[in-house]
Amino acid sequence: MTNTELATTPQERYVIGIDYGTLSGRAVVVRVSDGAELGSAVLDYPHSVMDATLASTGAALPPDWALQVPRDYVEVLRTAVPAAVAQAGIDPADVIGIGTDFTACTVLPVTADGTPLSELAEFADRPHAYVKLWKHHAAQPQADRINALAAERGESWLPRYGGLISSEWEFAKGLQLLEEDPEIYDRMDHWVEAADWIVWQLTGRYVRNACTAGYKGILQDGQYPSRDFLAALNPAFESFADDKVAHEIGQLGDAAGTLSAQAAEWTGLPEGIAVAVGNVDAHVTAPAAQAVEPGQMVAIMGTSTCHVMNGDVLTEVPGMCGVVDGGIVSGLYGYEAGQSGVGDIFAWYVENQVPQAHAEAARKAGLSIHQYLTSLVQDQPVGGHGLVALDWQSGNRSVLVDHELSGVVLGTTLATRPEEVYRALLEATAFGTRTIVETFTASGVPVTEFIVAGGLLKNAFLMQVYSDVLRLPISTIASEQGPALGSAIHAAVAAGAYPDVRAAGAAMGKLDRDVYTPNEESAAAYDRLYAEYRELHDYFGRGGNDVMHRLRALRREALAGRSADADTRRPRQADAVDGAAVDAAIRAGSVDQAETDTETPAVEGAAL
Repeated sequence: MTNTELATTPQERYVIGIDYGTLSGRAVVVRVSDGAELGSAVLDYPHSVMDATLASTGAALPPDWALQVPRDYVEVLRTAVPAAVAQAGIDPADVIGIGTDFTACTVLPVTADGTPLSELAEFADRPHAYVKLWKHHAAQPQADRINALAAERGESWLPRYGGLISSEWEFAKGLQLLEEDPEIYDRMDHWVEAADWIVWQLTGRYVRNACTAGYKGILQDGQYPSRDFLAALNPAFESFADDKVAHEIGQLGDAAGTLSAQAAEWTGLPEGIAVAVGNVDAHVTAPAAQAVEPGQMVAIMGTSTCHVMNGDVLTEVPGMCGVVDGGIVSGLYGYEAGQSGVGDIFAWYVENQVPQAHAEAARKAGLSIHQYLTSLVQDQPVGGHGLVALDWQSGNRSVLVDHELSGVVLGTTLATRPEEVYRALLEATAFGTRTIVETFTASGVPVTEFIVAGGLLKNAFLMQVYSDVLRLPISTIASEQGPALGSAIHAAVAAGAYPDVRAAGAAMGKLDRDVYTPNEESAAAYDRLYAEYRELHDYFGRGGNDVMHRLRALRREALAGRSADADTRRPRQADAVDGAAVDAAIRAGSVDQAETDTETPAVEGAAL
């Protein structure tokens, strides 16, 4: 039976789920009765990720910046949604709701009516006017001050975040904005999560979702950090929570409003249908994987990995990203942890470290370079490469919460092959996950089931490595669009098709259980390698040697000096310039590019 035949069954109704990832936005048409995915379409963001230069001017960005253009998100509504509906072959009149999810913390400054400051002519050349993507880590100094002051004062909310606030989150980024561009800070009326901004565009109504408010906005027990605390950070920051952040909170699965006439024109969907409260890509995936009960940890593995699970007790887990009452589903405490680089690390290695001979051999074999490298090393015995790596090329989110850390590959010799380093990096991410799992279990929130979603589950060898390292069976979501399916599930609840998210997930979610099981011989060998990983983890990550921090500081100083020199030589330009020409000029001239985004759609997935 074709999609069109399935879609035209009498009485059927449909919902749209839209997943806003790091590099693209994807819309999926889902049947309400059983979760069947009937059509999908994707739009790569026209401006991608700006981590080297600002697109409007060509000006170089400092290290650790990552910006986006908000109108790219609206283009997903205008192009991907109609294309997905057309592919599904359904009547748009049968769509009853729409739901969205976003990377987080991805945040932007807007005026009172929701206009991004980057869209105002006077601020188009100001980097701080743009969206700060989740992977914008330039607010680490501000995060350090927040953490030090909160620890000194014994702030009650700090243990809810594992003892450390991330540079990725709302308050650190907001403090950076204040201190580096106070004019932009004063001009903005709202500091808005992109998850809520896109719902605002769909409905004409600003509703702040409970998920990002709790995990990224330090909202605990109905309170944000106090004015007294914020003033101690910077007197001008005293009213940040009250004036820039606080707003009406919408609960997950509720309707934020209905589709406006303008959004109906963009999408081709009926005006007035339900629009679900916004959500985070990782958290929205849990019901899509039928994993909402205590002990079921879902790892959404893509460019980064987010680990989410529910618990029936409230406790402190060192280095977790947060615990929020109802943060995933109502009635349970939602826990979050994560690794800030996974697929990103594999992509970086392939693009920058693999010799041309391997790339040519992969093409001749009809394989991707990832598949080819895996094929070369998958039969090697555990430990046969003599290597151990730390998976910190994008810093450490959990359990150290330190984005100043960096990657290590230890044990290389003149006999080390590129594919062996690749395998060591795969294993390092599994060791990072085991560190998280063990920390949760030791803190009284035991992980009893491990479920994988995201693009990386396609690598069977990687999944077996994870099963062996964790000594747990691994189940996998039976959908290639977990976040979009999760958003569709929330749309169905917002539209009244199901009483709650649990019921909708049971009917519409998809899971293949125990697809991978641990091999005892390999697991025993990985125990030995993991012991070495933990030794390095604690030595470099817990103060044994702060060389990584010193190197990052040295790099910032060096690049800042070269950028300053370049600014004195670069001619001023009033108008936007061609991005390719600017990039070429930078490469040939006096300014080094900041670290470039190495993500590819093949490894894209959820990010926090």
